Amino acid sequence: MFQENLLKGRAIFLTGGGTGLGRSMALRFAELGARMFLVGRREEPLRETCEEIHRAGGAAAFTTCDVRDYGAVEAAAAKAEEQFGEINALVNNAAGNFMARTEKLTPNAFNAVVGIVLNGTFHCTQVFGKRWISRKLGGNVLNIVTTYAAANCGSGFVVPSACAKAGVLAMTTSLAVEWAKFHIRLNAIAPGPFPTEGAWSRLMPSKPFEEHTKDKHPMKRFGKHEELANLAAFLLSDMAEFINGECVVIDGGQWLRGAGEFNDLLMLPEAAWEAMEAARAKKS
Repeated sequence: MFQENLLKGRAIFLTGGGTGLGRSMALRFAELGARMFLVGRREEPLRETCEEIHRAGGAAAFTTCDVRDYGAVEAAAAKAEEQFGEINALVNNAAGNFMARTEKLTPNAFNAVVGIVLNGTFHCTQVFGKRWISRKLGGNVLNIVTTYAAANCGSGFVVPSACAKAGVLAMTTSLAVEWAKFHIRLNAIAPGPFPTEGAWSRLMPSKPFEEHTKDKHPMKRFGKHEELANLAAFLLSDMAEFINGECVVIDGGQWLRGAGEFNDLLMLPEAAWEAMEAARAKKS
C-alpha cells in the first residue's frame, strides 16, 4: 500500500522523536524516504534514533530542545533548515502525562503538562507557520492528541493532559480554516492505548489494571506502533492532500465503549494512589 518513496523530498521536524511513538514514526517516515529532524529534551534517545535511521540508509539529524521555550524552538527550527533546507512538515508529538487525583495536583504539575503539550505545540506550529507563510510555501502539521480530547469527553485523573490536548485539537481545527489559503494543512491523530517505554508505566499503575484495560477493550488488545506510524505517514503524504482539520481516532473502538480512557481508575484503592504518588515524588 505504501510506495517505497512515499515521503521522498519531505523534510519533517518531529518533536519527542527519541522515544515511544515519536521514535516509531521517525523510523517509519525515514523508511519511506523522508529526511528527519528530531527534537526532544534528552540527547541520548535522539542520537540513538538518528543512528538507527542512518544504519538503514536514511537521513536524520537532531538537537535538544525544550518546546516550552519559544526561543529554543526558533533555534531548533533554524538548525533544521541548516541541515535539510526547507522543512515541509511538522509533527507535534512531544507530551507529558501522569495519573493524579486532581485535588492533589500542584499548580507546577498542571503547568508542566500544559506547557509541553499546549504551549509547546503552539510554539512549534507558529514558528513554522510564520516561515511557510512569509516564504509563500505550503506546509503540513500533524498533531498527536488523545481519544479523550477527540471524543470531547475528557478523562478523570489526567486533567492536565485532557485540558492541554483539547486545546491542541481546537488549535488544529481553527488553523485548518485560517491557514488553508496558505496551503498549510493541519490534522490530528488521537491514539488510544499504545504501550511505550516511558509513558505506559506512568499510566498503567499495575499489571492487574493493565489486564483489566485490555480485557475491557473491544479488540482485546492494545495498538501496535506500526499501525499509528502508517496512519501518520498517510496523513502527511500527497494521498491526503484534501484532508484538512480532521482528527483520526486510532484506538480499536475503545472510546466508543466507554468515555474517558482512565475513568476506571475509580476502582483503585487509596493505598495504591498513595504508593504511586510517593514514587512520583521521589522521581521529581
